[in-house]
Amino acid sequence: MTTKAPFRADEVGSLLRPQRLKEARAAREAGTLDAAGLKAVEDECIREIVKRQEEVGLKAVTDGEFRRSWWHFDFMGGLEGVEVVEHDQGIQFSGVQTKSQTLAVKDKVAFGNHYMIDHFRFLKEVTSVEPKMTIPSPTVLHFRGGRRSISKDIYPDLDAFFADTAEAYAQAIKAFYDAGCRYLQFDDTVWAYLCSEKEMQAARDRGEETDGLQQIYADMINHALKAKPADMTITTHVCRGNFRSSWISEGGYEPVAETLLSKINYDGYFLEYDSDRAGGFEPLRFLPKGDKRVVLGLITSKSGDLESREDVLKRIEEASKFAPKEQFCLSPQCGFASTEEGNILTEEQQWAKLGFVVDVAKEVWGEI
Repeated sequence: MTTKAPFRADEVGSLLRPQRLKEARAAREAGTLDAAGLKAVEDECIREIVKRQEEVGLKAVTDGEFRRSWWHFDFMGGLEGVEVVEHDQGIQFSGVQTKSQTLAVKDKVAFGNHYMIDHFRFLKEVTSVEPKMTIPSPTVLHFRGGRRSISKDIYPDLDAFFADTAEAYAQAIKAFYDAGCRYLQFDDTVWAYLCSEKEMQAARDRGEETDGLQQIYADMINHALKAKPADMTITTHVCRGNFRSSWISEGGYEPVAETLLSKINYDGYFLEYDSDRAGGFEPLRFLPKGDKRVVLGLITSKSGDLESREDVLKRIEEASKFAPKEQFCLSPQCGFASTEEGNILTEEQQWAKLGFVVDVAKEVWGEI
């Protein structure tokens, strides 16, 4: 039996924001609602979606990232030395662009009194199952903005930046653990970008040194993971981009699979497999036999159409040709709202998909 995370039926993290939460955030930005008023609405909405997650049968729940605007910038901006700043353009997805913000490293990176620790504490208080916290991977702080976003006065040598960021994440792991967190997830678009020749060429075109990045990133993550106590689970989610049901990168996992699955000390991997953009299951052959698990993201969060049960069962069988089925779990391919705008589907469609994940997991593994 799978008694610890990741669970047979699991979820990536973010959930669609209710309309009253969107209105409250807009009122806060307009200055017609104070911080306490916004927090009261957030608290109420989080209680409701935690209850709904429990009702559909999930054994781990999140706060839906309801207190955030972005899946990554809000956490990164809370690190010492890092700021969220206005930019000349947004992040370009397939046919759509985000609002114009980015990250800037203006001082030494460190983990201090981060406000998201309190976000986790609240989640833990309002659930009777496993509270799951999601934060962006340390790799994102480098690749998202690159060398141009990192002060050359503070970090003339990027080796020091990589070391400081890795240590900041080690401290983050300790802080979340001390707050009671036993299930933490590093969300990561970078490994998918490393699989995309288009994205790698774009990085080279803007002056980035891409040789050796896999090893640099693996070393950063493994340094952070050394701080993980034995009774804590840390997973990662590899994402090809998720904004208003669009995406950024394409390409299978083959270029990074050996490093990602067998050389980084994660306990589990949420891997997108909802479209041809993710390639085939062959890279799963690098999953070491044992306790590590791959959570197959076979249920898309980008549309409300519910998948065929037969098709999902068939794809799980296909994946089991390359790694043991007992090391698999099931989830949506991504969150439903990586930014506060959310994907293009209804809340009821979202809950139907999460319930479907639970039902299929019971059928395949006899447990959730």
